[in-house]
Amino acid sequence: MSGIQRIALVLTIIGAINWGLIGFFQFDLVAAIFGGQTSAFSRIIYGLVGIAGLINLGLLFKPSVEVERTEPRTEH
Repeated sequence: MSGIQRIALVLTIIGAINWGLIGFFQFDLVAAIFGGQTSAFSRIIYGLVGIAGLINLGLLFKPSVEVERTEPRTEH
């Protein structure tokens, strides 16, 4: 996993936690920290989380090395 993918994964996890807080407690942590949903910095964070999610889409289609190693070998 590249450095960009790791950063994207961290941002995606932050976004997921924020959405969980919104869903369960109606509390937007990003907005609370950075001055509301319409502040420029909050919008930047929301944008970065969205881009990170798009980057992580690539992980769905990337073959897993672990899966390739555990497949039984067929010898003829």
